[in-house]
Amino acid sequence: MWDIETGSTRLTLKHNDIVQSLSWSANGALMVTTSRDKKLRIWDVRQETAVHVVPGHAGAKNSRAVWMGEHDRLATTGFSKMSDRQIGLWDIRSPQEPIGGFDMLDSISGVCMPFWDDSTQCLYLAGKGDGNIRYYEYEHDKFEYLSEYKSADPQRGIAFLPKRGLNIHDNEVMRAFKSVNDNYIEPISFIVPRRAEVFQGDIYPPVTGTKPAMSSAKWFDGGDALPPKIDLESVYAGEEPAEVASDYKPRTLTPPKAPAEIKKEPEPVKQAPQPSPAFRSPPPSMKEQTGSIAALASRFADNDPDDSVEDDTSSFEEIPKPVDRSEKQIHIASTVDKTQSTGIQKGLESSSNFPASAAVEPTSTARPDPQMIKPKNLDPPSAATSSSNAMNLPPTPAAGTEPIQGYLQEIKALLQQQTQTMAQQSAKIGQLTAEVDDLKTNLSSTNLSGRMGVADKGERIKRLEEELAELRS
Repeated sequence: MWDIETGSTRLTLKHNDIVQSLSWSANGALMVTTSRDKKLRIWDVRQETAVHVVPGHAGAKNSRAVWMGEHDRLATTGFSKMSDRQIGLWDIRSPQEPIGGFDMLDSISGVCMPFWDDSTQCLYLAGKGDGNIRYYEYEHDKFEYLSEYKSADPQRGIAFLPKRGLNIHDNEVMRAFKSVNDNYIEPISFIVPRRAEVFQGDIYPPVTGTKPAMSSAKWFDGGDALPPKIDLESVYAGEEPAEVASDYKPRTLTPPKAPAEIKKEPEPVKQAPQPSPAFRSPPPSMKEQTGSIAALASRFADNDPDDSVEDDTSSFEEIPKPVDRSEKQIHIASTVDKTQSTGIQKGLESSSNFPASAAVEPTSTARPDPQMIKPKNLDPPSAATSSSNAMNLPPTPAAGTEPIQGYLQEIKALLQQQTQTMAQQSAKIGQLTAEVDDLKTNLSSTNLSGRMGVADKGERIKRLEEELAELRS
């Protein structure tokens, strides 16, 4: 340790190996050093003795140490036995091992250089040979990772500007200068992203100024003290730096005291009103109940006019459902039956004029060949024919029940005759329908070369359809 006023050495701190880094405490009483023998030493400089000598990082590469400002804590960086970069937090009162052990950073081979900012309580780690700068916040004896500056240009060396030289108007909290390839020095600014309309006292507390705490003689005699500080608010206002005491704390706005609570006398408890006893009236009589039900029914009665007349006189006509082909024969039979029954009724009405000796001529029941049937021979007996046959019935005597029985016998015979005729016509209709269907089937499967045969069959089908239409009519 040299006294620059006299140009002579005053103190000597002996190490067993090469010293790799050193850092002073805030009051200048203690010093921490790291050496190549992997030991961490805390020195009482004026006594020239190491207060604590403890094992540091176990790696063979360089380790670094920094005193954390006015705290009684140390931060070290180094390597493990597996060459992983580490960071450690130490308590100077019991430095046997780091607080919480070593924290691994990465596996990069470059030496990690620590820098402490006492204003923002942040630790900056810059790697030698890489372009990254990490920064952590110290809180509750632990380093909390904040962010990282990355660059493709590796730094060979790095240093930080004192606080009094920062751009306070832009909220710049740190400025680093790194050497790039031994060619140029690049500045790197760390800025808090907030609007800087007024002075930000929370990130700019008073910092160490330019004046020493004491002379070298006093310090060699064993004195120690914190150097005076300057208030950065005066620098923000463009004035001369205003010095403040080393133990100065920035003023804070004290919250207004809460008004004393006024004790209120307890209010008397109001008793809830008790319900009065209920008196029930006698139940209603049957006559009253009947009257109330009738009034309720008349209240909900339907007084709207009946719309059934309008529904009956609707202008819309119902479309009959189409009749299936299979039901056509039944429909023809029912039509003929109605026609015959109409003729019978007419005969009964004019029974008083019927002659008694009239004879009924039976019709032939033989089934003719459907190929020889012509349309004129297939006309069904009309209502006029039936009525004429009824007119030719013989009259019966008008006395007693015998004439009535005779009429009934004649009516039964007539009904049997009409039933046989209807059965024959139904059979003929079925034969014609089947023949028409067969011809249509054959016509669709016939070759185009037989055009004459197709024409003959077409005429045959047309003729049969005409006969079938006359029979149905």
